[in-house]
Amino acid sequence: MSYVAPIFIGIAYVLLMCLVREPHRRRLNAVMVAGAGAAYLSGGGLGGWEFAFTALSTYVAYRGLDSWTFVGVGWLLHTAWDVVHHLKGNPIVPFAHGSSLGCAICDPVIAVWCLGGGRTPAELLRGARATRMTESTEIGSGVR
Repeated sequence: MSYVAPIFIGIAYVLLMCLVREPHRRRLNAVMVAGAGAAYLSGGGLGGWEFAFTALSTYVAYRGLDSWTFVGVGWLLHTAWDVVHHLKGNPIVPFAHGSSLGCAICDPVIAVWCLGGGRTPAELLRGARATRMTESTEIGSGVR
């Protein structure tokens, strides 16, 4: 269950974020990446590297204000930082030993959604329908 729950948390995060309209959705996610980047700052156990990661994460989050790709990269960077903390540092939640591992499982779910453009389920369905319509038109007209 400790491996499955983080996936559902990531999906819940994505679904809740889909309630926010664009361009605010992308910008809010960039702010969330910046916050995640500073999550270990007060006790992650990796000394000055915590500040270096926070600086990198802040830059990526700033670029994410205008780019879903940067937001996705920010979540992937945080995933890597979670793994480092799980193996060598302190957990993200001090009283929950496996919390960094859980975060490392959850964050890629969010990253994949962001790298896909942060689209809502309705937008994804519209895109799939448009693709099918284009393919059926091309097949019907002999275009290949």
